[in-house]
Amino acid sequence: MLRKLFSLGLLSITLYSCTSATGEQAGKEKEATGTSNVRIVSLSGAVSETLAALGMENNLAGIDVTSTYPASIQSKPKVGNTHNLNVESILALKPDYVIGMKERGIKPEQATQLQQAGIKVWVIEQEYSVAGTKKFITQLADSFHREDAGKKLLAAIDSAYAVLPAYTAKPSVMFIYARGAGALSVCGRNMPMATMIELAGGTNAAGDVEGFKPLTAESVVKADPDAILLFSSGMQSLDGPEGMLKVPGVAQTKAGKNKHFIVMDGELLSGFGPRVVDAIRELGEKIHAAGAVQKVAAK
Repeated sequence: MLRKLFSLGLLSITLYSCTSATGEQAGKEKEATGTSNVRIVSLSGAVSETLAALGMENNLAGIDVTSTYPASIQSKPKVGNTHNLNVESILALKPDYVIGMKERGIKPEQATQLQQAGIKVWVIEQEYSVAGTKKFITQLADSFHREDAGKKLLAAIDSAYAVLPAYTAKPSVMFIYARGAGALSVCGRNMPMATMIELAGGTNAAGDVEGFKPLTAESVVKADPDAILLFSSGMQSLDGPEGMLKVPGVAQTKAGKNKHFIVMDGELLSGFGPRVVDAIRELGEKIHAAGAVQKVAAK
């Protein structure tokens, strides 16, 4: 199943300017773009991590709040996030480029303001798959003359992916986005967390809904997941596993009865950056940790 999912997802990912530049134009631009003095503000944890992995950490003039890895970038100036972006703080950093992801997109009026100041705004249309991760890594590497570093990074991803374990069963997993007990949503299909559950050898327990939906006791009991998955910050907002058991309906599920609650770093789980295979491995091990399913040999 993992190999099937890996082979899918060859839809185009375009690196482009928010106004009129296309991926082809961005590719042409690399011919005139050096990297030693280029200043970049990243509005995506996956972009920041990729640039650091390509040897461009020193080029990061600023980062958003999702940029948490590697730890060494935490000393960089913060510019908020795409929901609360501080354009003035970006302008003050005098970047040559602002790069983000379409799904967490910069607002058109913000892009215009930046472009009027002579800043190039690139938006990556990210696809949440291993193939999609490799594609945007290649585009960044090629655009900034880091082709060799990009090839090494892709080779490391391929090598790690090739030895991922497979599993004999597909436990049902429900991802719950939590910002305290009063703000809970379940993750349906076509979301990065849902894709990650499938890549890790599980089944999305809320696969009958689209996107995020408010959590109800009835929906949780009906889904009866084997495990419940949360961001680490989400579990903290609920005061830990005991608080999770107080969420209506959870204690009646298999996950609640077995206290099979899984927590992962939010950016690792949902970012689909260079550590995508690490995320698949970690989630797979945690999904199948209860011993109800048996791990089989590596693919």
